[in-house]
Amino acid sequence: MKIFKDKHTLQKEILKTKGISFVPTMGGIHKGHISLIKQSKKSKLKTLVSIFVNPKQFNKKNDYKSYPRNTKKDLKQLKKLKINYLYIPTYKDIYGFKPKKKVFLDKFSKKLCGRFRKGHFEGVLNVVNRFIEIIKPRYIFLGKKDYQQLYLIKKHIKKRNIRSKIVECTTIREINGIACSSRNSNLNKKQKKIASNIYYYLCDLKKKIKKNYSLFKMNKIKKDLIDLGASKIDYLENYNIKNFKKIKKTNEKFNLFFAYYIKNIRLIDNI
Repeated sequence: MKIFKDKHTLQKEILKTKGISFVPTMGGIHKGHISLIKQSKKSKLKTLVSIFVNPKQFNKKNDYKSYPRNTKKDLKQLKKLKINYLYIPTYKDIYGFKPKKKVFLDKFSKKLCGRFRKGHFEGVLNVVNRFIEIIKPRYIFLGKKDYQQLYLIKKHIKKRNIRSKIVECTTIREINGIACSSRNSNLNKKQKKIASNIYYYLCDLKKKIKKNYSLFKMNKIKKDLIDLGASKIDYLENYNIKNFKKIKKTNEKFNLFFAYYIKNIRLIDNI
């Protein structure tokens, strides 16, 4: 595993390759990341993982400061996975140049997380656009847990005629059902149990809605989630996952999208 901390030496190295499979992360490597890396290695191209906690996608300073960081542990895990390259850029390395492509932000960025995290998706697409320009990956591996983010990145790539291809990967879950996330390390045992109960409640709710859409009664569902231990609910909505329009009929294929807090820890998921 070769480690790079500036883009110029990285670019010199990867120019020699036949193509790059890219797995962007903010560190806190967990089972979800490991699954993405294993998928990437199947592409037979060189695998490059990045670790960069992007300040521009945090709308609260405290959230940025409290984001889990453990580079020593991450390095140990990535060495075991035998990735080819690790890129740990500085802020200046990422933001010290003007990208050739302008970010395209689809109107769906104003929904779901976009309503509650002002500037979040602008920050995400900004950094992804810059990484693409630096690395020029053939493939980018992303998980479906952040489905809205995935959708918006795909829209940007298509609109700007970028050659990189997004590979969508299944959400990996803990044994208790919670979607793997770096933020899970901030949860204590009791809070993990709350998150697990909420996940199974919503799985059951989705089954019921499939049979009878009239059971989707927001006030009752929100009350149930608070009773289960959620401190606050940002949103709980259903969307057709093909066109991202709200469902109107029971027989449509949809996902439930939700974001909620346990104390000051914000969790998102879709099922």
